[in-house]
Formats: sequence, structure tokens, C-alpha cells
Amino acid sequence: MLMNRMNRKLLMCAFLVAVLPVSFSASVFAQATIDQVIQEGESRADAGAAEQKRVEQIATQTDNLLNDYNTLSKVVDGLVTYNSLLKRQVDNQEIEKAALAESIENVALIERQIIPLMTRMLDSLEQFIALDTPFLMTERTERLERLREMMERSDVSSAEKFRRVIEAYQIENDYGRTIEAYKGTVPIDGNQQEVDFLRIGRVALAYQSVGGAHTGVWDVEAGQWVELDPSEYKNQVADGIRVARKQVAPDLLIVPVAAPAGE
Repeated sequence: MLMNRMNRKLLMCAFLVAVLPVSFSASVFAQATIDQVIQEGESRADAGAAEQKRVEQIATQTDNLLNDYNTLSKVVDGLVTYNSLLKRQVDNQEIEKAALAESIENVALIERQIIPLMTRMLDSLEQFIALDTPFLMTERTERLERLREMMERSDVSSAEKFRRVIEAYQIENDYGRTIEAYKGTVPIDGNQQEVDFLRIGRVALAYQSVGGAHTGVWDVEAGQWVELDPSEYKNQVADGIRVARKQVAPDLLIVPVAAPAGE
């Protein structure tokens, strides 16, 4: 019986000796598995963080691209509007270009017609001055001569020539509604004497010698100077000369005027 107990103890010790290496190996294996699991978890966590970061970067890039797209879309819309405006401007310029081209084609024709017209206008002006009341004859004839000389100059444009001719007509027209006093000479008793002229539009042209000894008027029908009665017109003509020179205030003047010719 004692022997059985000893054998039983020996068997237990042997069993323990056999089991101890197996248990130790299992413990070591379990610890290694846990470390691998932890390491795998950490790796997956790192991979997840990296993936999240990549997703965030892609989202940021997407937002930036969307903002760039919206900005470019607005720029494109603005360019479309701007190009539409430019197209309308170009269309209008093309219309103006066509009109200018047509005008340029007509310039030569107009210039060929305007030169003879201005020549006829100067001829008419010369005839008008010759038939008109003879006031400022030197000034008026010299102006006409300058215009004729200008017509032969190549350095003066047709537009400028026409402007100068119209200006001469305007000056002649203004003579009819102004009053003027100026100095000149008239033949008195066979001699040229210095006088003061009084022109009242084209209605009357009178003169008065220095000192007032002679007073006369241009007779349109007779085409010559006619001396007036000093007692009747001397003071009136003298007053008119002072009014024309703005030496006195305007007043009623009595001057000889030719009556309209009857039919």
C-alpha cells in the first residue's frame, strides 16, 4: 500500500514535469499573439489615420477645385458679356467704316463740284460789290483778291477755301445791319478831300469833311456823290458819326434816304 502511494507521487511528479514545458510554451505563444494583435491594431489605426488624412486632403483639394471652378465660371460669364458688347461695337464700327468708305468715294466727286461752285460764288460776290453802295471799297476788293489768290493755292484744303468764301459772304451780310464811321476821301470841287464817312447799313452812306464845311450822300440812282445842304444835314450827319463811334448814346437820326424805285 505504501508502495502504491509512492508510485502515485512519482507519477504525479513526472506528469508535472511533462506538463510544465507545455504550459510555458502556451503562455509564451499567447503573449506573442497578443503583441501581434496589438501591433496589427496599431498598424490598422495608423493606416486609418493616414487614410483619413488622405481623404481630408482630397476633400480640401476638391473644395479648392470647386472654388476655382466657380471663380472661372464667373470670369467666363463676364467674358461672354464683354465679348457680346465688343461684338456690337465691332458691328457698329463696321457700319461706320462702310459709311466712311462711301464718303471717301464721294470726296473726289464733291471736290470736283465744289471748286467751280466757289469760283461762281466769288464772281457773284465781285459783281455784288461793284453794284453795291461804295463803302470800304479798298477793304472789300482786297478781301476778294485774297480769296481768288487762295483758290489757286494747293496747300489750302477745299474745306478751308469754302469756309473763307462763306466767311466773306457773312461779312457782306453783316454790313446790312450795322452802323459804322470811318475815314476816307471823296472828290470835292475836283479835289480828293479827307472826310468822315457814316454808313447806316446799306440804307445810307454819307460823308462830312473835316470841319464840317461839306456834307454829302451817295445817290444810288445817279451813282455819284451829291452834296447836301449843310444847314439841314450837317448836325445830323455829325451826330450819326459820333453815335457810330460810340461817343454818344444812340438817338434818332435824320439822314437822306433814296425812295424805293416805282414799278
